[in-house]
Amino acid sequence: MVRSTALLLAFVLAGCGDQAGHGQARRPSDGFPAAARPVAGIVSDRWSTEADRDRVAEARAVMDAAGIGRGMTVADIGAGEGYYTIRLAARVGEDGRVLAEDIIPAYRDELAERASRERLDNVSVRLGEASDPRLPPGSFDRVLMVHMYHEIAQPYAFLWNLRPSLKPDGRVIVVDADRPTDRHGTPPALLACEFEAVGYRRVAHAAMPSAGGYLAAFEAVGPRPAPGAIRACDETGRPL
Repeated sequence: MVRSTALLLAFVLAGCGDQAGHGQARRPSDGFPAAARPVAGIVSDRWSTEADRDRVAEARAVMDAAGIGRGMTVADIGAGEGYYTIRLAARVGEDGRVLAEDIIPAYRDELAERASRERLDNVSVRLGEASDPRLPPGSFDRVLMVHMYHEIAQPYAFLWNLRPSLKPDGRVIVVDADRPTDRHGTPPALLACEFEAVGYRRVAHAAMPSAGGYLAAFEAVGPRPAPGAIRACDETGRPL
């Protein structure tokens, strides 16, 4: 896969420039409600082995259902070892871009080395925060979160800070298991409630057995609510 040096440099510089500006505009997690349900711990940089996941065509099924195609700009949040990052890079092609993000420096560094080793010139790797993915505003057609939503310690602050990164028709794609968050899953009703609390609307939901659960898609609608106006959701998916 070959990208021109000029295009890659433009992407990297744009991301770096935004990082400073976005950081100034960001609000701290203070003022947001805490998660009113357990938060799972991060136990690994992988959900399953890449060979096992490819055997059931997991990434292809998820990318097809998410509508990810050539030329798109996609964020892979909680990228870990890069299973999706690598396959997204091939899917979007040399005219597309993939930004892989993780909050653990060692995972970020290992993935950056892998992207360099495999010469994925349309991939950029960034370190995020528990309450903020630190993504450039107005940049993404799709933001992908696979088997990691239940690990987000401050979901309302995180989703609030994520919203500006979407293009007008951008979507957030979540893949997770239908089980309690303390068992490394997120019940669909709870997921929808937390997204809706921050001004998103669920636009798609489908079983995704090859990925061990379901896929849900969300779009941002209307203005972001003030942090203090956000109501947390209980474990059953009802606002408190």
